[in-house]
Amino acid sequence: MGTAGASGVDWLRVSGSFVLVLLLLGGMLWLLRRMKDMQVRHKGPALLELRETIHVGPRQKVALLRVGDKHVLVGIGPQQLVALGEVQPFARLEGSLSES
Repeated sequence: MGTAGASGVDWLRVSGSFVLVLLLLGGMLWLLRRMKDMQVRHKGPALLELRETIHVGPRQKVALLRVGDKHVLVGIGPQQLVALGEVQPFARLEGSLSES
């Protein structure tokens, strides 16, 4: 009978530890959400926006960024970023293609 009582205590200890871990995990998730909400939010239109990316190699890609009212093509490698040039916005490109 002594072993049955000891296993009951072990079961209580394990289940109590499990509940404690779940409570700590929930508390950390809540804290992370609160910290995210406390970050300063940018008001107004976004000044920098990632429009599109395409992979051109194993660790290389090309990204199209909108900075204000300009579009910039950027090459992204493992160790560097390179501005490849400025691109006309899509609305102007579509208009010039239909006029041709």
